[in-house]
Amino acid sequence: MIRPARFGANPETAASNRFQQGSAALDAPLEARREFDGLAARLAHAGVAVHVVEDTPVPAKPDACFPNNWVSFHDDGSVVLYPLLAASRRLERRDEAIDVLRRAGYRITRTIDLSGWEQRGEFLEGTGSLVLDRCHRIAYACWSPRTTPAALADFAARLGYRIVSFDARGPGDQAIYHTNVLMAIGARFAVLCADAIPDRAQREAVLRELEQSGHQPLVISVAQMNGFAANLLALSAGDGGPLIAMSDAAWNCLAALERRTLERHGGIVTAPIPTIERHGGGSVRCMIAEVFLPR
Repeated sequence: MIRPARFGANPETAASNRFQQGSAALDAPLEARREFDGLAARLAHAGVAVHVVEDTPVPAKPDACFPNNWVSFHDDGSVVLYPLLAASRRLERRDEAIDVLRRAGYRITRTIDLSGWEQRGEFLEGTGSLVLDRCHRIAYACWSPRTTPAALADFAARLGYRIVSFDARGPGDQAIYHTNVLMAIGARFAVLCADAIPDRAQREAVLRELEQSGHQPLVISVAQMNGFAANLLALSAGDGGPLIAMSDAAWNCLAALERRTLERHGGIVTAPIPTIERHGGGSVRCMIAEVFLPR
């Protein structure tokens, strides 16, 4: 997790992210750090090994608290660096963040740098663009200005994933900017806003893939998606078992039966992050780059 130094609403990303809401207040950086600290503390208290890296104040990186868009870590020792649409976000790629994991005892065997696709107008924003079923090597991806064909195909070829791609629409009937806003995958469950996929054949194909790979789908509404109810992450607390991390706002979107469905798959960890959600346009899943690297 990256503790933000100068969080704020990024005008460069707003055009493709309709989940961002207006300009941030002057106290947004301070509030964002408080929200970040609260989430990190709750995860650590629940037994998650949390590695926090401090953002650098210069140059300003308003979206630094969303590291999952520029890096992912894999169980074969691979680190993948991704091509980002907004030039201001490319500043977030920092070797220091990866070095923290090396010093913590993780083994990195190779770095796959896809960032060169930026020069060709091709983008793939990490596990925002990709919702990965790591066990079955399936990469779910909705097309958007931030998720484009050549970069996606390169990822799939290098990492050995099969692609399930589709179109998805969100606020203002605009292409949803990141796949992880409308779906999430755990070990035996999935969350999906099926109504965000307008094409019936594509919608049924996604549901079929989830069911055939052994995931119990929890289908949520568009209103719940807009409240970040799909922007959650399944985590491991070691001996404490599986956990599901999400924001207070996302949890509050769910009905009692939906909450019980999730609770069957792990303990629930929530935290309030309204400033980050409102002005950053992302939620808890976006704030965590999960580490699968070997020790």
